[in-house]
Amino acid sequence: MPWHAQLDLHYRRDGQRTVLQHRHTGPLRIFKSLYPEGDGICHNVIIHPPGGLVGGDVLEVNVHAEAHAHGLLATPGATRFYRSDGPATEQRVSLTLDEGARLEWLPLEAIAYPGCLAANQLTATLAEGAEMIGWDVCALGLPNANQPFDRGSLTQHLEIPGLWLERSRIDAADTRLLESPLGLGGHKCIGTLWLACGTPLTRERREHLLEVVRAALGGEHGLQVGATCPNPRMLVVRAVAPLVEPLMALFQQVWATLRTEAWGLSNTPPRIWKV
Repeated sequence: MPWHAQLDLHYRRDGQRTVLQHRHTGPLRIFKSLYPEGDGICHNVIIHPPGGLVGGDVLEVNVHAEAHAHGLLATPGATRFYRSDGPATEQRVSLTLDEGARLEWLPLEAIAYPGCLAANQLTATLAEGAEMIGWDVCALGLPNANQPFDRGSLTQHLEIPGLWLERSRIDAADTRLLESPLGLGGHKCIGTLWLACGTPLTRERREHLLEVVRAALGGEHGLQVGATCPNPRMLVVRAVAPLVEPLMALFQQVWATLRTEAWGLSNTPPRIWKV
């Protein structure tokens, strides 16, 4: 029997404090709210007790941040798209930021197991003055467990209406996409990180943020990675890597850089990253 799990999260300001209201259907939960940076920023962890999705399962997460609220969301484990002999599995994430809100969307990677039929979708909308930092990371197969992504497919859809649309279908049979230097070049992990803003960034701010992010991307880390501002309201980092761990470590470093340089905040990572 397929699961359809839904989690609705609503951040709002209560004086100087960001508070969370939530409700759930099916096997999706939220850890208690934590405030390691003070009352203004609410940290939460999304829990999916089954640990993965099989044929026909749907996970749906809806996040709404009211005006001037600030939420940070992470996960303790990867989203696992397991092998399916029939219907596809789906993960749908919808993020809505009201005026002046901030949101940090920092989940661990999605893993496409051999034989999966999966769709991974994220849509975000931002009002005037709202800003968010987020990422989407996907690992193809389990190279360290000798389980290559040799059958199945994954559809990725990332959209910020009017600003950014990234859509791809990765089929295990499409060796030209997977192996060609014009495709993934044999890499098994892909990732996109973004800073998105409801109000255009000034030219000076864009250039400064690109400079500090590109400095953070420097060094010998074995990744192919680049940063750009495709429009006046976004900074985007895209990367491919042979394994997920170095890519995720680099994205955490870029996140910390953007937090400081764009928002003037300290590097206070989610507690779950230290476990």
